[in-house]
Amino acid sequence: MVRIDAEYTGDLRCVAKHTPSGVTLTTDAPEDNHGEGRSFSPTDLVATALGTCIATILGIQAETHDLDLEGIEISVEKQMTSNPRRIDALRTEVTMPVALDESTRTRLERAARHCPVDESIHPEIDVPIVFHWPEPEEAPAA
Repeated sequence: MVRIDAEYTGDLRCVAKHTPSGVTLTTDAPEDNHGEGRSFSPTDLVATALGTCIATILGIQAETHDLDLEGIEISVEKQMTSNPRRIDALRTEVTMPVALDESTRTRLERAARHCPVDESIHPEIDVPIVFHWPEPEEAPAA
């Protein structure tokens, strides 16, 4: 079990503390919802959680299968609806740093699509995950 303590500090900002480590982060309401957008909004943290969860799961797969996946880049685009105000979509793109064989790619993509955050997101939220793989290098001509 992990506990997060949060305190409202005024002006639509909160400070959250990860109690096991003592690390804190600040949230701010977004500009389109009465805030100044000076930091992550609470819903931005959901998008952040998805992207970093996918990266972590891919990192675990890399360690388990002795792969070097350092440099994975993940971009999550959060789309909101207004009535009710909620996350409508988390469109995710994963750019892989190395070309891999088809079976390894399939295993990694399947693992990423089942990260704990993705498994926790409400089914009404659209969560497409698109992978971009580099082309395998061609063998030198003999």
